[in-house]
Amino acid sequence: MLKFVFISIFCLTFNSSFSQVEEGRRITKELCSEKYFGRGYIKSGDSLAAEFLASEFEKRGLKKIKKSWFQEFNFTVNTFPANMEVKFNDKFLITGKDYIVDPSSGSSNMNWNYKLLTNSELFDEKKLFEIVAEIQLKKIINGLIVDTRLLKGDSLKKVKSIQFQLAQICAVISVTDEKFTFSVSDEQFPFALIYVKGEKFLENGNKIQTNIDAKLIKNHHSRNVIAYLPAKKRTKKTLLLAAHYDHLGGMGDNTYFPGGNDNASGTSMLFALADEFKKNPLKYNVVFIAFAGEEAGLLGSKHFVENPLFKLKHIKFVQNLDIMGSGEEGITVVNATIFPDIFEKLNSINEREKLLSQIKKRGKAANSDHYWFTEYGIPAFFIYTMGPNKNYHDVFDTYEDLSFNEYNDLVKLIGEFLRTF
Repeated sequence: MLKFVFISIFCLTFNSSFSQVEEGRRITKELCSEKYFGRGYIKSGDSLAAEFLASEFEKRGLKKIKKSWFQEFNFTVNTFPANMEVKFNDKFLITGKDYIVDPSSGSSNMNWNYKLLTNSELFDEKKLFEIVAEIQLKKIINGLIVDTRLLKGDSLKKVKSIQFQLAQICAVISVTDEKFTFSVSDEQFPFALIYVKGEKFLENGNKIQTNIDAKLIKNHHSRNVIAYLPAKKRTKKTLLLAAHYDHLGGMGDNTYFPGGNDNASGTSMLFALADEFKKNPLKYNVVFIAFAGEEAGLLGSKHFVENPLFKLKHIKFVQNLDIMGSGEEGITVVNATIFPDIFEKLNSINEREKLLSQIKKRGKAANSDHYWFTEYGIPAFFIYTMGPNKNYHDVFDTYEDLSFNEYNDLVKLIGEFLRTF
């Protein structure tokens, strides 16, 4: 009989863990699909994702706050909704791999008559001024090319700043060996700024054509997705679980940024923890928020803190989840040094249960949605995983490249940690 009970408990635990990671995979894979086109600002990507997340909350029997799953807000964002072509000697370069546009890039639909700037011209203000003046006066040259491959440190920083200024005058191509990393901008340069890989280096006399459409959206409509589970007994005290679901969207009509690790994986964990707390409620209410606009400057969480749907003073703690798809090398906890007693609770659970290889401490950082809560005075942690997958803000951050090796351990650790409050 004892053996039968042991086997039954083992099977129950195994099945629970299996379903957690499988649900995590399902939701992450869905959010990474082309249907949501990078969960950004073209093809209704973030809006479709918000509807999907609300349906997942509803399916689990969670409750709405103020009769809606959504909290709406608007912001300005630069987008690339249609044409995205760069041709070098009649050969198309591959978007996201051979080249990438700056998030603030303007449009560029032209055949290039360009000048390749030398380093001596770049670092000589008089020479650079003369070149710019000639471009503005004669309007023969319509593009400049800057080779940054041999520059480092302060020299590279200075040239990057110069490139931004040059994009106010004409189109610019920056030849680079740096990893392509995209982001989101709320402004648009008058002209295009394009980064091209070093092996595609362009010399004077080569044929360049660009067909790039940029559109600055002044009032992009976006939505935080919010649900909650009530505590065992009626109380106003609340724990808040957060993860941003938005990502970088697309670059043109065909190329998008899947955002598997950042942050489809963290968003999926909201539901794993919702399933856990639905079965075993906490002594506090648990509010789940999938934030929009994080990539555009932590805008969704800022809007929530400035326009709360319930009193912020009732929030005991905020746990923010971002980049949850690996963990083979442990996790890092932002704000750990600010709240050492709370960190010790998390660390002691990990040591006792032997879940993750290490937990690194980090101080305050405005790098995800926990930030505005901390600024308001609410204790908050931001946890992200470390592992072999280093793809970040690029087209290679896909569902297929995620291991999910520590997903179940992460759910257990965070679940047990939140029960300590």
